[in-house]
Amino acid sequence: MNLEKYTDKELADYLRNGNCKDDVFREIYRRYSPMIAAYCRCLIYRRDVAEDIFQETFIKFYQSIDKNFEFANIPGFLTTIAKNLSFNYQRLKKNTVEIEENTISQDVNLQYDNKELLELIITSLDLIDDDYREIFILREFDGMNYSDISEKLDISVGNAKVRFLRAKQKIISVLSPYLKDLSKNG
Repeated sequence: MNLEKYTDKELADYLRNGNCKDDVFREIYRRYSPMIAAYCRCLIYRRDVAEDIFQETFIKFYQSIDKNFEFANIPGFLTTIAKNLSFNYQRLKKNTVEIEENTISQDVNLQYDNKELLELIITSLDLIDDDYREIFILREFDGMNYSDISEKLDISVGNAKVRFLRAKQKIISVLSPYLKDLSKNG
């Protein structure tokens, strides 16, 4: 079953109805695993732990399907799971490792700002059209070039470039209040 052309909403409906659950899950994994992997690496700097959290995110997502859990926004739901797992890991780590005050520097604030910005970018992806979101994810998270994107989506290279530019513009417009606030405080 070829599910590439289906929207996230249609995939979510298939999951709720129990149709082709494994095929739908594979399609969701194909679409969002690069984004979730990047998100986990930004939240957790130890690569091995980030990979574990990434895997656990998709396990929890798969388990939620059986519970008839209602979700409309698949990437938002996945990032929420990843964020919660990352925070749980950090909370456990904090309870088991002592940190001296001398070791905390301005870099921590910069890392927090970068994490917060990445989270905002991923959240802003939920607010743009599927066509733009897909192009943005393929280009920024998967690292695909325009010719590969055009081939994958069966569009022209020019159309891929235009959609990517529009996606960036839409994300910037969503993030502009945050970016203004960041520039004032920075």
